[in-house]
Amino acid sequence: MNSIQVNSLPLKDVIRDIAQVFNISHTENCGEYLLQLPPSVGEGTIRGINFDGGLGLIQYDCIFNKDFEIHFVVNNVHPLKFLYTVNGILHHRFENEEELHEINQYQNAIVASSKHNGHVLFFKAEEKIKVNSLEIDREKFQTKMECDINSLDDELEKLFKDIEASGAFYYNGNYSLNIADILNQMIDFTAENFTRKLFLEGMAYQILTHQILQYQDDKMDEGNRTLLRSSELKQIHMASSLIENNISQIPTVENLAKEAGLNINKLQEGFKKLYGSTVNNYVQKKRLDAAYNLLTKTDLSISEIVNAIGLSSKSYFSKIFKEKYEISPSDFRKKHRNQ
Repeated sequence: MNSIQVNSLPLKDVIRDIAQVFNISHTENCGEYLLQLPPSVGEGTIRGINFDGGLGLIQYDCIFNKDFEIHFVVNNVHPLKFLYTVNGILHHRFENEEELHEINQYQNAIVASSKHNGHVLFFKAEEKIKVNSLEIDREKFQTKMECDINSLDDELEKLFKDIEASGAFYYNGNYSLNIADILNQMIDFTAENFTRKLFLEGMAYQILTHQILQYQDDKMDEGNRTLLRSSELKQIHMASSLIENNISQIPTVENLAKEAGLNINKLQEGFKKLYGSTVNNYVQKKRLDAAYNLLTKTDLSISEIVNAIGLSSKSYFSKIFKEKYEISPSDFRKKHRNQ
């Protein structure tokens, strides 16, 4: 396994140190520092940028040829880190501990080392890894944001105010869809210079905002959590498939949530996010879509179609069909056949 040691802060000096170890050059553009991994090490980039007020961002988009460790060792208090794994698996441990934390795709971790102890990041060989690390110098950040920090959850307030790093802190979770959207926007953004710096700073603060909301949501009982995580998207797709494949006997919202392994709040939030509607509105749309196909492609009677799409009232079906298509089901069928 290969490893390097970084003995400096802020992030521009981190990039410089890594470049020196690799014996390569690095570039700077409007405060953002970038290095390209040499072929002997792997492929991809590492970027770092500091903003005013103690906030910084380092982005790893790499494939290493061999297992690789970066040791952050500085004789000072280390930044508070918010780690987000977009692709691959990142491993983290504190310099003074042996325990290795695994941060999988769609997961995030909040890490703070104690005293002057550093961090070790481990990257597995031949695996594509994309990680965003939001880094906060707590002393500078507190000066800028003191009034806001005082209004935080007690644990987060203590964490942000611990400028002397009196204790270590580790939290791991699945990041929300809102954070996922921001991370994807950061990856897709191609403008350079002042525009890029302004954009990245805005996104960094948005991530921090949503991270605080997510942390508070995670502390609630499972049944009361509302923020949907990226890792739960498959469960929303599963619920929508259950609706489409069981159109004649669609489960209740409660049973759909149970089948998908989510609480009702998250199920509703997921449908709003992915399909722009409540679960019940989505069900009605799929029923009307099915009715449209049955009216145009089969000779089933209206009553049989009503039964086939899981409704019991012919008049109710006619009402909602006319609301959508501005024509009754029977007239729609006649018009379609004439055409």
